[in-house]
Amino acid sequence: MPKLLAQGQTIECHSGANLRKVLLENGIDLYNGGARLINCRGIGSCGTCAVKVEGEVSAANWRDQTRRSLPPHSPTKNLRLACQTQVLGDVKVTKFDGFWGQGSQVVWQPEG
Repeated sequence: MPKLLAQGQTIECHSGANLRKVLLENGIDLYNGGARLINCRGIGSCGTCAVKVEGEVSAANWRDQTRRSLPPHSPTKNLRLACQTQVLGDVKVTKFDGFWGQGSQVVWQPEG
């Protein structure tokens, strides 16, 4: 079973599990500020669940790529939408500031 490191927690999940669901089910603060209330609930249209992911995950699908190509995101930033990402192996997740998680300051990182 893949291991996921996020906000100081080590979480085990099934291969192919949706990253957003795993994070939320384990009490990880995936959304910044008002995005906790105002988000698309996992359909890939808002971009507020953007995180940096290191490790083995699914390739970015068209929803992930399209949303991250629109401001305030940038396709050149190394981010993924958690709602459109499947965990395939061990991963480390980092969350940045900004309503959409697009900022440059780390909010939380894998080890806390």
